[in-house]
Amino acid sequence: MGFEPYRSPSTGRPVRAVLFDTFGTVVDWRTGVAREVAAFATAHGVALDAYAFADRWRALYQPAMDAIRSGQRSFAKLDTLHRENLDQALRQDGIDPDQLPAERLEELNKSWHRLPPWPDSVEGLARIHRHYVVGPLSNGNTSLLLDMASNAGLPWDVIIGSDMTRTYKPLPEAYLRTAEFLDLHPGEVMLAAAHNNDLHAARTAGLATAFIARPTEHGPGQTADLAPEGDWDLVAPSIPDLADRLGA
Repeated sequence: MGFEPYRSPSTGRPVRAVLFDTFGTVVDWRTGVAREVAAFATAHGVALDAYAFADRWRALYQPAMDAIRSGQRSFAKLDTLHRENLDQALRQDGIDPDQLPAERLEELNKSWHRLPPWPDSVEGLARIHRHYVVGPLSNGNTSLLLDMASNAGLPWDVIIGSDMTRTYKPLPEAYLRTAEFLDLHPGEVMLAAAHNNDLHAARTAGLATAFIARPTEHGPGQTADLAPEGDWDLVAPSIPDLADRLGA
């Protein structure tokens, strides 16, 4: 008998593609960014708490995209937003970015391209990849996601960056245009994510949903997204466990 794909209870359709939120769900952004911030600070003799700085840099992520989602600003790719936010985060620490080598700041900005995978990510993705189309559904731009996959060994079938959809989650177009690129009905696409708000938006757009717990994404004191906050199609503690539930 051939493989029978998982049928989503919420969409009533067989799942053909399992797409993943990346930052926090597939890769450990906080550890990866903090590691490179610490090396940067040592090399340039600046005083930075690496993890606190990573948190502040990341905290500027949503406000930067809000200006684009609201129409106040035309689309700019995430690399551009991260670079602007890096200057802002440095100034919040009393450091003038204009006094630092521009090429080293550009290299630090590329830390988002080199994030380490969670220990279970590559194994789980490889299993799901055997039976489903797998790829990111991320606010990252295509070159960022391509570098991330190369550095972390992520076995994506396809990469559709936000610079292709020209929009940012959680706007419905981010999910719908990705499904359209794959020539799939939205209900045949599953979003797997560690963030309940992402899954709420995906379900509203008609996608199937899976919650993967990442209780240390924001460090040991994390309080959000510790558990599913919706009746998602699937709930799993890891990507290999999600593979089990998908029959992969």
